[in-house]
Order: sequence, then C-alpha cells, then structure tokens
Amino acid sequence: MSQPEFEANLILEATLSPSEDPGKVSQAMKNVIGEVRCDEHIGPGSATLTTEDPRALIHIRDQLRDRHVRSAAKRQMLLNSSESSTSLMLNRQAAAAGVIALCGSPEESPLGPIYVRVHSKRIEAVIDWLTAYVG
Repeated sequence: MSQPEFEANLILEATLSPSEDPGKVSQAMKNVIGEVRCDEHIGPGSATLTTEDPRALIHIRDQLRDRHVRSAAKRQMLLNSSESSTSLMLNRQAAAAGVIALCGSPEESPLGPIYVRVHSKRIEAVIDWLTAYVG
C-alpha cells in the first residue's frame, strides 16, 4: 500500500471508568493504529494516544478496506470535518478484538467509543486517501 503524500497527526482518546483496566483500553487503541511509535498518556478518567507515524494511517486504511466500511467512514469523516481535522468514533470492544467498527453515536459503544481525530493541513486529501477504492 502506498505511503500517504501528506502529513497528519492522529489523536485517539477514550474515557476510563474506575472499573476498567487502563492497559486494556490502551491496547484497544493501539490495535486501531497498529505497531507504530506513539505517545501515550493515561490520566484519571481518560487515555490518549498520539502519533504522526504514517503507518498508523496505512493500518486504519487497510482495516476500513478489509471491513468494507470505506463509504460509511467517508460519510462520517466528511460530516465531522473542519478546515484541518476530522474524526471517527470506533467501538471500543471491537477495537479490543483488533477490529475497526464504526459508531454513529457514543451510545453504540457501551463503555464509550474510541475517538479518532486526524489533524492535517490537507484534511480532504487525508479523507480521500483513507477511503479510496484501489484496484
């Protein structure tokens, strides 16, 4: 799969309930971006991962393709886009199992979704690249 021709910053965030294992939530978020270098912050009530590694985008793109949800992901990202960012909500339990499953609302993930925010000066190119149909 080709490398993206733009720079992007990914931020993954999830709330933490007192009964949750922060390590498991962090691992679920790492499953979304794959084996990439990232900064991790686990604080009271939330976990955050950030990365600028383009392999994270490739991993997400591959999962969107494999799960056949590119069109739904594109709709969600266009709805949630601004001049320099876009976002997706992912089901946390699915991510823990290594699968990307989109959520249309926070209620679709019982423990709360994983919020994936993508920041780029070329956000339209990011959205198009992530959801492109390639032969």
